[in-house]
Amino acid sequence: MSWIVHNLWLVPWLPLLAAGLTAFTQRKHRLFAASVAIGSMSLSLLLSLAAFTEVLRFGNQNATKQVFNFGWFQVGSEWLKVGWVLDPLTAVMLVMVTFVGLLIFIYSVGYMAHDDNFARFFCFLSLFAAAMLGLVIANSLLLLFICWEIVGLTSYLLIGFWYQKPSAAAAAKKAFITTRIGDLAFLLGIVWLYSQAGTLLFYDNGAGCLEHAILIRLITQTTIFGMATSTGIALLIFCGAIGKSGQVPLHVWLPDAMEGPTPVSALIHAATMVAAGVFLIARVYPLMSAHVGLDLSSASATALKVVTWVGAITAVFAASIAVAQDDIKRILAYSTVSQLGYMMLGLGVGGVAVGMFHLITHAFFKALLFLGAGSVIHGCDEEQNIRRMGGLRKLMPITFATYAVGMLALCGFPLLFSGFWSKDAIVHAASTWSGSRAPFYLAIIGVLLTAFYMTRQVIYVFFGKSPRFERAVPTPHESPAIMTLPLIILAAFSVLLGLIGTPAWPWFSKFLNGQPIQFDLRGFSESGILATMLLSTALVLIGLGIGWFLYGNKPAPEPAAPDAVEQFSPKIFNLLRNGWFVDAFYQATFVRFTIWFSRACDWLDRSVFSGAVQFISALTIGGSRLSRSTDIFVVNRIFDQSCQEAVLSGRLLSRLQDGRVRSYLRIIGIAFAAFVLFLIWGHRG
Repeated sequence: MSWIVHNLWLVPWLPLLAAGLTAFTQRKHRLFAASVAIGSMSLSLLLSLAAFTEVLRFGNQNATKQVFNFGWFQVGSEWLKVGWVLDPLTAVMLVMVTFVGLLIFIYSVGYMAHDDNFARFFCFLSLFAAAMLGLVIANSLLLLFICWEIVGLTSYLLIGFWYQKPSAAAAAKKAFITTRIGDLAFLLGIVWLYSQAGTLLFYDNGAGCLEHAILIRLITQTTIFGMATSTGIALLIFCGAIGKSGQVPLHVWLPDAMEGPTPVSALIHAATMVAAGVFLIARVYPLMSAHVGLDLSSASATALKVVTWVGAITAVFAASIAVAQDDIKRILAYSTVSQLGYMMLGLGVGGVAVGMFHLITHAFFKALLFLGAGSVIHGCDEEQNIRRMGGLRKLMPITFATYAVGMLALCGFPLLFSGFWSKDAIVHAASTWSGSRAPFYLAIIGVLLTAFYMTRQVIYVFFGKSPRFERAVPTPHESPAIMTLPLIILAAFSVLLGLIGTPAWPWFSKFLNGQPIQFDLRGFSESGILATMLLSTALVLIGLGIGWFLYGNKPAPEPAAPDAVEQFSPKIFNLLRNGWFVDAFYQATFVRFTIWFSRACDWLDRSVFSGAVQFISALTIGGSRLSRSTDIFVVNRIFDQSCQEAVLSGRLLSRLQDGRVRSYLRIIGIAFAAFVLFLIWGHRG
């Protein structure tokens, strides 16, 4: 075992140390806080690259997994073990999280430069990154869950970073509570898995819960409903992923998370928190589809079907909502929900490599888009309404150029951008899925909607001419180099990453699966690939064309004027603008019931339980007063009288014992005389 495997814990430990140091840093030490945070992420990136290089050495040896397990604490005679694992999945995630995270950290120095709580912000960022990196390397579901919950905690702290804003405080609480719903099911799945497997280690020399022996046992056991135990556990774990990755129906927290600073949005929506749910499903994929490669029954296929349908529905559902949004960050937020749906769909129909490739490419171009949006907001004096923008391509050329790259990558513009190859792999896998054709149709609808709403956003922000900016003082301006440099780097990777996932050179999938990698143009001739590419290309171009037709080459309308889509159907547009009224539905049902139930509990507590407590209290006080009276007027009086009589008796007896010998002789004489008289009297009788 190499040194990097032994020391893999340093990757999350360094940002954790930085968080600890900056937690005790005074506000005025801004440079120290930023330097420690960025330095720790830089070192973690170097260690991640070393880990990645180590995995490359074994890339063609059946995806070797190197694990390091140790006993954490002992319960009776049993040791609870945790550990970490280094495999291709861990390696690519470590490099992505540390690299994208580092760029976001650097960008934050410029974006948060004027914030009073600059040091606290970097403390939270470092803790967030440490938790995500710990989650990635975990070889134990328990350790993963611990880091999972720390991610949830830090997301609450970061979303509500500007807690003085009521909307930010509410969004933080909403995110925390909504994700706890999924986490509760996740925890139940963990407990159930431990009760059946006796371990939470993923890999442990054949005895891990994701290895053959345990999977055999889970597949063959059934619940009282006839469902395989593995399926039940897998579905509970997936509930945790639904919450963390913003899938329907627990997606409602994610758009509101935009209340946090823009670097937080980039970190949460690109490289860390929302990716954690997808990574979780990829990590436990042997459990989700235990029959694959194990020659078992297809009992676990139910879990993958659920993943597929939830992902497909989420992809279209969120994309439709993004069409009618005006906030630049909320559009990207719903876009993130949609793309996460594509990742889940990819995992369900194509396997780990298909879903994870889109996760990696999406991390780069979505981080680029969020940071680009932050640059726009920074240059427009905190304005976020795209309908109050316009003409920024000339005022912010670097931001515009990099944002255009991210937009085209997200749309899946053919051949040149990474999003095309990763999304196309998902669409192709969906087209060949044996379960149903419906996910494929939903996927291609999502492709069209994505191209449309991103065209709408870019035209509103960067094209046209806004009257507001003609009057604005100061006018919009380009962001400083410390903010634009990360944009340029992310834009480059948003293009270059596509090269590792083409049908001719599917390096990424081969690397994850531990298969030999070779360049072969015949990959394009595989069944349905070219047809899918042509269909996807046509849909993207149609979406771009419709967007340009409706919004391009036209004077920028007033912000209060109806949107171009709204003019066609105001009711549908209002439905989409309000997110299909899911929040309103939850407010009218679950939230209202919760409020009613809490008030009923309050009434029950005040009127029933409190009355009962007060009645019992009154009885207790009355009983105590009666006891006191009885003690004073009965017990004490009898006791005092008895004591007085005892004292008197003692005094009488004390006179008989005065210590004088002649008195004693007198008493003895009298007693003797009485005794003699008694005998004589008795004898006569």
